[in-house]
Amino acid sequence: MATDSQFDVVVLDRMLPGMDGLSLLKAMRAADVDTPVLMLSALGSTDDRVSGLTAGADDYLGKPFSFAELLARVQALIRRRSGPAKAQETGLRCGDLELDRLTRVVKRGGRKIALQPREFRLLEYLMLHQGEVVTRTMLLEAVWDYHFDPGTNVIDVHISRLRRKIDDGEAQVLFHTVRGAGYRLAAD
Repeated sequence: MATDSQFDVVVLDRMLPGMDGLSLLKAMRAADVDTPVLMLSALGSTDDRVSGLTAGADDYLGKPFSFAELLARVQALIRRRSGPAKAQETGLRCGDLELDRLTRVVKRGGRKIALQPREFRLLEYLMLHQGEVVTRTMLLEAVWDYHFDPGTNVIDVHISRLRRKIDDGEAQVLFHTVRGAGYRLAAD
């Protein structure tokens, strides 16, 4: 699949069963696949890293590793590949509400707003679909990864929390309920 499919980034272990990671990487590069590759391996000596990078890896991370570092390196490879236009998409804006997808900072009128991880994902989804009516089903699938309605008011509770954190005390309301349909985030 790595030689004939499109991926944003490939995280490749050097010690795979069957074909080793270096051979797979060389096959990818021979097939003109330019997908960024992060080589991940317990083989972390200087010679091992050099051979991985020479074979065509874009980055090399030895085990044991910090998950935060792995995530940062993957994000850097994606940024590098997508160029400046994609980098601008990491900052979302709706009126005076700003959300930075990389630093996970949310501000309204310059004031920082602390959000729980699920609240952040919910707001991010709404901002990516601002101006559109977003249904409960869409939110359950995108934010909670539910493919069924659990019959709870979890969405209502989270929307209510976000409204308090973002809209309370503001002249312009950004969260709108569309009766019988869902929610809409808009600066209108």
